[in-house]
Amino acid sequence: MSQISARLLSLSESATLAMSQKSRELQAQGLDIVNLGVGEPDFNTPEHIKAAAIKAINDNQTHYPPVPGYPELRKAVCERLKRDLNLDYEAAQIIVSAGGKHSLANAILAVINPGDEVIIPAPYWVTYTELVKLAEGKSVIVNCDIEQDFKMTPAQLEAAITPRTRMLIINSPSNPTGSMYSAEELEGLAKVLRKHKDIIVLSDEIYDMITYGQKHASLAQCEGLKDQVILCNGLSKGYAMTGWRCGYIAAPLDIAKACNKLQGQFTSGICTITQYAAIAALTQSDEPSRKMTAEFHKRRDLVLQLLAEIPGLKTSTPPGAFYVFPNVSAYLGKKFGDKVIANSMDLAMYLLTEGHVATVAGSAFGLEGYIRLSYAASEDKLRTAVERIKKALAALK
Repeated sequence: MSQISARLLSLSESATLAMSQKSRELQAQGLDIVNLGVGEPDFNTPEHIKAAAIKAINDNQTHYPPVPGYPELRKAVCERLKRDLNLDYEAAQIIVSAGGKHSLANAILAVINPGDEVIIPAPYWVTYTELVKLAEGKSVIVNCDIEQDFKMTPAQLEAAITPRTRMLIINSPSNPTGSMYSAEELEGLAKVLRKHKDIIVLSDEIYDMITYGQKHASLAQCEGLKDQVILCNGLSKGYAMTGWRCGYIAAPLDIAKACNKLQGQFTSGICTITQYAAIAALTQSDEPSRKMTAEFHKRRDLVLQLLAEIPGLKTSTPPGAFYVFPNVSAYLGKKFGDKVIANSMDLAMYLLTEGHVATVAGSAFGLEGYIRLSYAASEDKLRTAVERIKKALAALK
């Protein structure tokens, strides 16, 4: 009999983290691997944010913090949501957690009962379905392919709702596709959701600062819907603070209180130093973030230009995040030597072992026939990576 709980045995390993581990192993063997599998800005945390953290250390801000976060930080989150989305929240509705993933886990565990259904458009971020498993809920996957720009339609949402539906998870801008819902598209979904007041929306907006020419919009902005929405965000992507571990939710008060209760038993409040850094990030200049986004925009255009030179690949033009999600179906079923490339996982492993480029299989995100490339890398690395991909794909017969 296994000593590990059935709950844990049911979980899958994170495919993105697994690919990163495999890349590191090959690099340790001396191979030159270009890693386009990681979802992390390749920029350093801005200086004024680091300075705030150093000051907090020198000021001995090193004791237990409040479970939901310092009042100043929760107030800063409220002010940012008002400034960026014109949404009004009280500090009591804000819970600060150890990264966006922790915030998502809190929200799902606070809301989902065993057997509850959670609608998740695919492709989706790898962790959503696993968190639903932890809560003993059931993921209801709605396929949204490249032909519809990877976005769920109101008709698809309506068709997926049953009497057991408790939550919809939506991610805009999206990981893995970079697609974004417009305000008009969100209103289309809102019309369906207003008819189902018991459905909670978990809106993952972690990439909201990384957009190219399209304004970020939130379902929480749709008239009459804010009390059905848990808005989840964090500082990892927009402020290059992945290692600091700071995420937050803005939620209806009863859900915020439930997350506070849960977090009080799991982790308590997050690192005090991180919180002071986060206050500086949210209240001081966003100029470093704007420069970072401008650089990502240039890289996106470069990668799309280079990918367009590879026969058989089909791409969309993502208006947010730092990923492209090309359709690679034209290469599935081909061979390298005696090995058949049967699916996107085979292709991702082939590109890693033979092309020395790390990507992530589309199947990890719930949609077969695609791979995810992150362009959070230098232009030189991107050029090298796509050239290697082009050469490796051309070798398939």
